[in-house]
Amino acid sequence: MNEFFNRPLLGSLALLTLLASEDLRAQPMDHGAMNHGSMKHGAMDHSVMGHAQAPDTPRTPLRPITDADRRAAFPPLPGHSVHDKQVNWAVIVEQLEYQNYDSRDVLNWNANAWIGGDVDRLWLRTEGERENGVTHKAELQALWGHAISPWWELVGGVRQDFKPASGQAWAAFGIQGTPLYGLELEATAYVGERQQTALRLESSYAILLTNRWVLEPSLEANFYGRNDASRDQGSGLADSEIGVRLRYEITRGFAPYLGVSFNRSYGNAAEQLRDDDGDIGQTRLVAGVRLRF
Repeated sequence: MNEFFNRPLLGSLALLTLLASEDLRAQPMDHGAMNHGSMKHGAMDHSVMGHAQAPDTPRTPLRPITDADRRAAFPPLPGHSVHDKQVNWAVIVEQLEYQNYDSRDVLNWNANAWIGGDVDRLWLRTEGERENGVTHKAELQALWGHAISPWWELVGGVRQDFKPASGQAWAAFGIQGTPLYGLELEATAYVGERQQTALRLESSYAILLTNRWVLEPSLEANFYGRNDASRDQGSGLADSEIGVRLRYEITRGFAPYLGVSFNRSYGNAAEQLRDDDGDIGQTRLVAGVRLRF
């Protein structure tokens, strides 16, 4: 019975649905009347399909860019100074340290400074040693340096020894450079009073363990052409110093360090020390600071 009465109703609904669909096909779709903002998840996104609307024009038009704006955005930069015409300077205290051996207290220093350009500059070097409050060695050198390559320069000038004894003046000439990163080499020959000659070789190598910790081995050797007992100078290889220092660079200009130094005398210089009951070999513990200005 229910199926009999429902058949006319289902037929009417089907007819109305067909007529409505035909009417919709005949009318064009008005996209402007559609409210895309109210569409929920799953609705058609016309912006994805390439129907995105053009951006709105700004309410306040942008003013034209002026020359003042360009100058503010791109200020003029200072020109690069030619290095060989610019005067620079530096002061480096390589060693300012306390040394201890056989219950003896020693103050040791080794420093240099320079002023000038990249090609020509004036060098000042000084080093010395005080033991138990008495100065045993002190010297000052003034050298003119001329670069012969990016890594090497020739030096020449004078050296004045204030100790030992009454001091001595020397003419000096040599070469110094940095053939490898962190490696410094110096070879300087001297001609002194009373036909005395000397040669000094120095090297150091800064090994960067971290950005702050630096291990630096060093070597210094002195040679003399003739004996001079008054100044504890023997002919040939007279003495050497081999050191290893570990420093921590709190800043690039201030670095405390600890290390050990091995000092030894040779040949005639060692014989003179034995005659004076001195030690020809010493192992010294060192603590100091490296400074740079």
